[in-house]
Amino acid sequence: MKTLKNSLLPAIALLLVAFTQSGCKKLFGLERQKDYEYIKKTLDPNIGISARKFLENRSQPTGLPNDTVFKYMKQGLEYAGIDLAEYEKADRTFLFLHNDGVRVLPTKTTGGVVTTTSNVPTAGLWFDYPIVTGTNPTTGLPITKPATKWTDYPKEDVKNYFLYLIGQGKFNFEQLNSVNKPIKSLLPTGAVLSKSSMLGYANAGKGFDEGGYFYLKILNNSDQAPIVHNNKTNARSAGYIATNGIVHVFGASLSPSL
Repeated sequence: MKTLKNSLLPAIALLLVAFTQSGCKKLFGLERQKDYEYIKKTLDPNIGISARKFLENRSQPTGLPNDTVFKYMKQGLEYAGIDLAEYEKADRTFLFLHNDGVRVLPTKTTGGVVTTTSNVPTAGLWFDYPIVTGTNPTTGLPITKPATKWTDYPKEDVKNYFLYLIGQGKFNFEQLNSVNKPIKSLLPTGAVLSKSSMLGYANAGKGFDEGGYFYLKILNNSDQAPIVHNNKTNARSAGYIATNGIVHVFGASLSPSL
């Protein structure tokens, strides 16, 4: 049996470790890391299906009943016009967005019943990289509002963003350590993001890493530690071995640059 950082597969093995981002900040002083829910389980990391099938199985209605954790990721891919055949190609590292990595909506609990109070996100990509609606005449800074749907972003931006989340080569825990590993994505070199959202203001206003690279490392190089993307976002679960590559899942927004 192998060790797999996993919070998505059914609870079929003994829970060994659970800790939150706030604990990591206190212990390691990593103030830049975003919140994540981290659970370590011991089980076979081989999922026995392609990354595409894994995505489809967990994004209803085409997949497993009542399993929709990749619903908003799949919607984004469809809006961008990306052929899901890209998730069947071999020798790749796929970064998946859990629904929470796209948008988290505010809720309230009444009589034990949880209801959503607004369709305006309070966390996730749509909140962290909002839509630019204008410029403050005094400060010159962008005026923004959270996105509420993928179509709030230009299609080309969404397409490039998802191409950036597919790495060339397999990079799992065995290939990573505490030093950032540059991984060439499918994003063409020199690709840019528009300034219609705050995605385009990242990387000193350049948007993406100019070479189309993203970076992965293991926090503190510990067997108990999560994989970190671009020094900012910790994996929610990681180390899924698909038949055509490696899948790491993130429950918070992923930055377009280091």
